[in-house]
Amino acid sequence: MQNTGLLRRIAAMLYDALLVAALLFLATIPFIAIRGGEPVETGDNLSYRVVLALVVYAFFVGFWSRSGRTLGMQSWRLQLETADGGMPSITTASLRFFAAIISFLPLGLGFLWQVWDRDKLTWHDRISHTRIVYYPRDKTPKEQ
Repeated sequence: MQNTGLLRRIAAMLYDALLVAALLFLATIPFIAIRGGEPVETGDNLSYRVVLALVVYAFFVGFWSRSGRTLGMQSWRLQLETADGGMPSITTASLRFFAAIISFLPLGLGFLWQVWDRDKLTWHDRISHTRIVYYPRDKTPKEQ
């Protein structure tokens, strides 16, 4: 097992982005129904924005703390682990989630940092003391 490279991470993120988009569409349906089929304006609808943020948070933190991987990560044989090789807790997964947002804000520099990092870790890996490990076909993660 080895810390994964940037391309595998990006592939998993793209896969997960499609899944999250579908969940956000589903979360929008009740808001459209309440408005009688009219579009939802995000600017003046705090409850809508909060629901969308909670959906994204629940997706990532839920998967990371339950199995150590999202569906996108599973497809690319990636596993999120703590520095000692264990499963991340909800607290650790939450820290990683918010740190990933910070990593993304300066034009994704926190993600790209892994290209220069000696251990192939991103800012949010370092902040949350986690890592994403690639498991080749002949090896399997601890938790399936």
